[in-house]
Amino acid sequence: MIIQFICRAILLGVPLLYGSTGEIITEKSGHLNLGIPGIMYVGAISGVVGSFIYENSCNNDIAQMNAFLAVIIPLLCAIAGSVIMGLIYCFLTVTLHANQNVTGLALTTLGIGLGNFLGASLINITKSELPSIALTKTSSFFATKLPFADKLGWFGELFFSHDFLTYLAIAVAIISAIVLNKTRVGLNLRSVGENPATADAAGINVIRYRYVATCIGSAVAGIGGLQYVMSYASGVWSNNAFGDRGWMAIALVIFALWKPSFAIVGSFVFGALCNANNYIQGLGTETQELFKMLPYVVTIIVLVITSMRKKREHQPPANLGLNYFREER
Repeated sequence: MIIQFICRAILLGVPLLYGSTGEIITEKSGHLNLGIPGIMYVGAISGVVGSFIYENSCNNDIAQMNAFLAVIIPLLCAIAGSVIMGLIYCFLTVTLHANQNVTGLALTTLGIGLGNFLGASLINITKSELPSIALTKTSSFFATKLPFADKLGWFGELFFSHDFLTYLAIAVAIISAIVLNKTRVGLNLRSVGENPATADAAGINVIRYRYVATCIGSAVAGIGGLQYVMSYASGVWSNNAFGDRGWMAIALVIFALWKPSFAIVGSFVFGALCNANNYIQGLGTETQELFKMLPYVVTIIVLVITSMRKKREHQPPANLGLNYFREER
């Protein structure tokens, strides 16, 4: 049961890891993108649309489907959809200097509305009696495990029984941490988030860095939405079934202290906290609902502690949420 609980926590935490890593990359450039929930939603539905079209082109026959295409088509669609959302956010906040908080919230509303519209359209096309669409054939390719996992007992189940997007999420977080802390590009990006005027005076293209960081962060977050549908939901899309994963990803950024490496552990902790209510027997529904608040309660506690300690390395970028006006330099 312990191994099962941990594996379930990892499965729940991977979408949060994608979302938080993407948001950390964005926030390091000085932009607070509260549109991450909508971006993850669009990434998920874009991947669903791509896989739906591919499955139908193969007459819904898994024998005619190519494993590589079944994975790469939804993945590219998810990235494309989320990058477009990121570009919209950048155009409004970087180019037009719109308020970042309002733009992000509007983007979340737009993303959820667009996702529900496309999801309902696909459900109508299939004439499904249930308010959902099942892409189990594509999901089976995403859920492929390492062949030797079953031979290693509990060790194989714990470390080698996950889908490839789980390992990709950890790799993306580690690579992001290395780039941010060990490379010139990462140094420039952090300087843009801390003091864009100084970075601009040093010859760093602030607009380019903010565009690129936001689009890369959006792409990473969008993959998290696709992972949720294909792995956690086993390829079943239902409107509004995504829950508060996007908001939890934003909360995880604070919990991880804006460090992608910390987000790896934090995402699995959040996954365990979200999963705890399913393993607590004998409590009423109301009490189980209270356990769903645990990730947010823990985030608030971490925020209070880090604010009291006032260590600079535990604080967000100095210019986070502030637009840069070059003429005021």
